Amino acid sequence: MGSRRCRLIGAILAGVFIFHSFAHAEKAPYYTFVKEATSAPAILRYDYIIIGGGTSGCPLAATLSQGARVLVLERGGSPYNNPDITNMGNFAATLADTSPTSPAQQFISQDGVYNARARVLGGGTALNAGFYTRASPGYVKEAGWNETLVNQSYEWAEKLIAFRPLMLEWQSAVRDGLLEVGVSPNNGFTYDHVYGTKVGGTIFDADSHRHTAADLLQYADPRRIIVYLHATAHKILFTYNNGTARPRANGVIFKDVLGVEHRAYLTKNSMNEIILSAGALGSPHLLMLSGIGPAEQLRTHGIKLVVEQPMVGKGMADNPMNALFVPSPVQVEVSLIQAVGITRFGSYIEAASGMSFAYSWAQRLSLESGLLVNQADQEAMNKAAEAINAVANGTLRGGVILEKVKGPLSTGHLDLRSTNPDDNPAVTFNYFKEPEDLERCVQGMNTVIDVINSDAFSKFRYGSMPVQALINLMVSLPVNLRRRHATAATSLEQFCFDTVMTIWHYHGGCQVGSVVDHDYKVVGVEALRVIDGSTFLGSPGTNPQATVMMLGRYMGEKILLERYSHGRK
Repeated sequence: MGSRRCRLIGAILAGVFIFHSFAHAEKAPYYTFVKEATSAPAILRYDYIIIGGGTSGCPLAATLSQGARVLVLERGGSPYNNPDITNMGNFAATLADTSPTSPAQQFISQDGVYNARARVLGGGTALNAGFYTRASPGYVKEAGWNETLVNQSYEWAEKLIAFRPLMLEWQSAVRDGLLEVGVSPNNGFTYDHVYGTKVGGTIFDADSHRHTAADLLQYADPRRIIVYLHATAHKILFTYNNGTARPRANGVIFKDVLGVEHRAYLTKNSMNEIILSAGALGSPHLLMLSGIGPAEQLRTHGIKLVVEQPMVGKGMADNPMNALFVPSPVQVEVSLIQAVGITRFGSYIEAASGMSFAYSWAQRLSLESGLLVNQADQEAMNKAAEAINAVANGTLRGGVILEKVKGPLSTGHLDLRSTNPDDNPAVTFNYFKEPEDLERCVQGMNTVIDVINSDAFSKFRYGSMPVQALINLMVSLPVNLRRRHATAATSLEQFCFDTVMTIWHYHGGCQVGSVVDHDYKVVGVEALRVIDGSTFLGSPGTNPQATVMMLGRYMGEKILLERYSHGRK
């Protein structure tokens, strides 16, 4: 088909989709098509089955519903009517919730770093610090995406959930400090990823109310979509009688909160598909549980091999974050990420502030101590959390200034612990395995230190407290389970190793070019795709959420165009 005809069909489809979206839309959070999985019949049949109603799954489902019948299986609950999710001031409370029904499922990587994965409709957008920024043009080009459709897909999401933040004193001081120390030019407010200092978007509105990817379901056609909550996918089913040597995905076994088993099958149409959008941990995990992955590992767990795919679970990466907590002599606003410095050496400088942030951080440390199996580690964590709480409940005011390493270049792997889909897999990120990542961290921390020492930031730091005291404080806190070396307080290289934390931007496990092709189809099988951050080779922009949402919309449009073109033949 010629490019001109493709553009024409695309324009027609876009017009049809927009019309349907406004003609049949339902407003968040009052979706009649979102139901508990306990109400699902034993057998369901749909054109598309999307496993994961997260950052990519929601925009993907909303788009596909404009031309087909869509089923979404989300293992978590609704983000609505939960003040810990919807209110910015409660940001860290959800991350500290270790209950079995928490929207954030904690895990500790094999590197000894605390982390969390989303377990809620809307995915990570229901848990994160809200920063909204696009990928760079270079990232888009390297991914092989169509630039026009990429921009349209970003704009589609931004109409509903992206806002310009209200910049108050702390964030303004960080911005001005970045400019003072040479992270220039000043790019003002922009969604674009450009070198220098900028103010990015946010998914928190003017009332500090969070908007998530679940809000994008307002674009869905409610007549063609069903979303089941607390629906945990256990296994993808395959058929082998399709006349080819390759197995074809045709169904999903899932269980509701009561443990009742349900089965969802694709209706008979060669264009119908199962799409994994379960995230960087969930998608490779479920592929393995379904028989697609490293043969030896699957055999060890007694899983029948469907297709040997040795690269499933490989290329796992998490952008390392290191930070300094800065006590302030004056009151500061509660703010999450707004200003960011995008350096040319490959580190991003960001900040967050407010008493509730400090207190929630302490609360998170206290609750996460319950995850530890080593009694000595747990006691140390408890003592540290008590110390932080004591200060936070006293006179401490301030915030954190952090640096995140671009990429990163260092990667690891994901392995099965068991055949239970509710169990977290074992994940190794290999922080700073590549020397260039460590160099970027050191340069980033030097920039953080320069900002703290800048004239622009002087109002928010005690003149009598040297930066070395802030470094000593971070080294003393149990921000992870890694060994503390004596040199961590005097060597920034060791500081980076010893105090590394997550910024929750992990990715990989089902990467393009190895596990999936450039159409996100799983190599070696039919009717199965993966569309989420597990396909990324590197984290886009300073925060990946905008690009993950964009990808859901982008691929939804492409899939519908394929479906439309196939139907016309």
